[in-house]
Amino acid sequence: MKIYAVSIENFRGIRSAKLVLPDHAVLIGDNNTGKSSVLEAIDLTLGPDRLSRRPPVDEHDFFQGKYLPTAAKAAETEASPDDEGPPLAKAPKITVEVTVIGLSEEQEARFGGNIEWLNVESGEFFTEANPAGVDTASIKAALRVIFIGAYDAEEDDFVGSTFYSRSLTEADKPEPFSKRDKQHCGFLFLRSLRTGSRALSLEHGSLLDIILRLKEIRPQMWEGTIGTLAAFDVASDPALGISGVLDSIDKSLKKYVPREWGVKPHLKVSNLTRDHLRKVVTAFIATGDGDHAAPFFRQGTGTINMLVLAMLSQIAEDKQNVIFAMEEVETAIPPYAQKRIVHELRKLAAQSIVTSHSPYVLEEFKLDETVILSRANDGVLGQAKITLPDSVKHKRYRQEFRTRFCEGLLSRRVLIAEGGTEASAFPVAARRLSELNPATYASIEALGICIIDAGTESQIADLAALYRGLGKQTFGLCDKQTDPAKAAIEAQVEWLFMHEEKGIEDLILKNTTTEALERFSDELDWPPHLLGKYPDPKANLIASLRDYFGWAKGNWGIADFLGQCSEAEIPSWIRDACRTLKSICDPQPAPAAPAGDAGEVVAVADA
Repeated sequence: MKIYAVSIENFRGIRSAKLVLPDHAVLIGDNNTGKSSVLEAIDLTLGPDRLSRRPPVDEHDFFQGKYLPTAAKAAETEASPDDEGPPLAKAPKITVEVTVIGLSEEQEARFGGNIEWLNVESGEFFTEANPAGVDTASIKAALRVIFIGAYDAEEDDFVGSTFYSRSLTEADKPEPFSKRDKQHCGFLFLRSLRTGSRALSLEHGSLLDIILRLKEIRPQMWEGTIGTLAAFDVASDPALGISGVLDSIDKSLKKYVPREWGVKPHLKVSNLTRDHLRKVVTAFIATGDGDHAAPFFRQGTGTINMLVLAMLSQIAEDKQNVIFAMEEVETAIPPYAQKRIVHELRKLAAQSIVTSHSPYVLEEFKLDETVILSRANDGVLGQAKITLPDSVKHKRYRQEFRTRFCEGLLSRRVLIAEGGTEASAFPVAARRLSELNPATYASIEALGICIIDAGTESQIADLAALYRGLGKQTFGLCDKQTDPAKAAIEAQVEWLFMHEEKGIEDLILKNTTTEALERFSDELDWPPHLLGKYPDPKANLIASLRDYFGWAKGNWGIADFLGQCSEAEIPSWIRDACRTLKSICDPQPAPAAPAGDAGEVVAVADA
């Protein structure tokens, strides 16, 4: 079984989304884009234990926290109570519909009448009255399942249930998609913060609990364990002093209430219920060469994550048709182990869906397996796939992935710089300005901008087009260009920062102060070949520093200079560029007009 598509409405930060997933997928995007929300939405629909939580959803699971009916703005309304007041729009509902394909024979037999036929190339369902049509290679058996969550005003609580989608329109009443049905789907969501901490506990839904269920092992231990614990008194030895305190409490209690109300307080090690034992019974693991063992969750984070991987392999062995979804697989794991996890997940699962910010994880997925997510201000979540421009060959993309492409894929905004000198110098200048005058400037990191070295001016337009096509906000940074080159770049970026000099060295040397240049010259450890040419660099300051910047090109020479400048010593073009970037990426709200002023404006307009 594999998830083909997911449709989400009104869930957390997602107003709407329609995603199509490959067999193995890595979801990437800026923080708070909605990657985890997509996995949580799938878990609401297919996770066997997710709806065991009461309530299944709460106020914060609704888009913008809106779950009550509001004043009607559209044709679809419902009458207000007692027909008083304005009509109300229908209360918002959370809906998550998941379409799965690749059903096994056992699954097809179980889900029988709810099976539909999907053209996986077009995404359309086959509805023709022609049974032979389903034999087409692109037509696959599919199952649609939908979760619906809402606020129940009568119960003053939130409710949520899962149904076969087909039954909502074709049956007399919706047919529930039960927990047992979900267990046959084999979906397992591994949350980055919770899965490892309870992997070897006996809590419902833990990895150990799933393994025991798949092996059809029902621990017949509760009655015996409860009986053993019930017979064990804690600190009953009078020498410890605790029993004496409890006896005195018992005597005082008898002064006020009859013995039928309560008698003989004493200590036990547990609440003596199955539910409590499931929470407190856990596995211990020995570390090192000694015999001392500690609870498994006290091991290192990396060890726990590898333990989770080992348990996943057990689950996959017992259930062949498994869908693994995993958040941040790289947490506390060295690069070689990150790659191992990715390969194991792909090998063990019919489908793996992961989120990651690690280049070592991302580079293990093919272009068509990389799902770029971006969310608009109105809450619409979109997906894009990477389409390389003609000037970027696939071999180059893989070779330079970690150094040139990865960071841009993970960012919301991308600044394409002409070369390595600009790519190293501009962030330093912005950071320095933000330190000197934080009210006016901001570092590019604070603005959520990633800067990428294009390598050459001819690559700026192509790389900007690549990232723009993925929903990124793009900017360009370069020396003076010809009119055709400038037009090509401007067509792909929101703003082009182009100065009028032939090189950034000229921009710096012509637009800073002599004091700044002399101070930097004094601090430099001049390379021998330049000292041979300029025995006294300050005597020929501009020429010597021009040669130094040329020698240190791409090696932080100009960045080091800008890092020691005052605000006035940094060229005005760079200052203006930094101010413009901040105004675009972090616009300040317009001050509210005083009530009197607003009235005057309206009066003039009316006049």
